[in-house]
Amino acid sequence: LCAAIARRCGLRPENVLAGNGSDELLSFAFRAFCGSGKGAAYADITYGFYKVWAAYYGLDAKVVPLREDFSLRVEDYFGFPGTIFIANPNAPTGIAVPPSEIRRLLDENPDRVVVVDEAYVDFGAESCVPLLYRYDNLLVVQTFSKSRSLAGARLGFALGSPALIGDLNRVKYSFNPYNVNRLSI
Repeated sequence: LCAAIARRCGLRPENVLAGNGSDELLSFAFRAFCGSGKGAAYADITYGFYKVWAAYYGLDAKVVPLREDFSLRVEDYFGFPGTIFIANPNAPTGIAVPPSEIRRLLDENPDRVVVVDEAYVDFGAESCVPLLYRYDNLLVVQTFSKSRSLAGARLGFALGSPALIGDLNRVKYSFNPYNVNRLSI
């Protein structure tokens, strides 16, 4: 499965991790990339589980207000020392941040992990997957649940540098090494 996803995305298998839905992979990212003085930053109006995971893992969270028009300003995340989570397009607003803006955020601090949650990307946004060729601090998470209509399969995938995927794998193997079932694969 990871090899097939890698081929479709123009990546290598070591750039891919499959999971029990994108929710599991996002949870892994909170566990792998936050803590030890590195909290999580996310918008005030966004996917509700970001707040849940930050609380579950006991993380300091920076909740960043959206603009009055519900758009997200990447400058509001500049200088944050922890991991940044951006739903793109945002749920529930449906407003997307162009990859050029995500690139600005990645350039601002190459030592900070930026997670772009693309659960709804196929509904009118431009994917940040092409940025993976240039940025080792970018993790893109997608799901088979939305545009691919396979919510019951509980299948998602993360795309990133081999180092980031390796960190997610360490978390995975500490919880459940058999997290994706044969039927979903």
